[in-house]
Amino acid sequence: MTERRLVHLVDDEDAIRRSAGFLLRTSGFDVRTHVSGVAFLKEVKAAEPGCVLLDVRMPEMDGLEVQKQLAERGVGWPVIILTGHGDVPIAVQAMKAGAIDFLEKPFDKATLLRALDTGFAIFDQHDAAAASAEEAKVRIAALTPR
Repeated sequence: MTERRLVHLVDDEDAIRRSAGFLLRTSGFDVRTHVSGVAFLKEVKAAEPGCVLLDVRMPEMDGLEVQKQLAERGVGWPVIILTGHGDVPIAVQAMKAGAIDFLEKPFDKATLLRALDTGFAIFDQHDAAAASAEEAKVRIAALTPR
């Protein structure tokens, strides 16, 4: 990895934020931790884009509701769902809502890094498409009325 990628880690458990944050930092990522979904949503508008690691079971607002709020606000960052209590209906709901992966705690380092690779590949494709669309707008604007 030549550039450091940003991961937003949203989990109400301090131990998870510390351990996963350490794992990600030592794997070459920049990490911003958020103590709840509500706290993350308050900051997301001004936050630097990145992949989101989102816990399902949190007080105030669960991860699936945070994921829904992100979509409604037009934040298309890749989301990876984390849970200590995974079940099929929750996984299906998360994936239908656009999550790129669903990982159970404790998660394996290699599995998490693969999920992040997938997320950043999607992120890069989106950036390339946006740049191409912007270039097309510039070229169209330069055309003469004829």
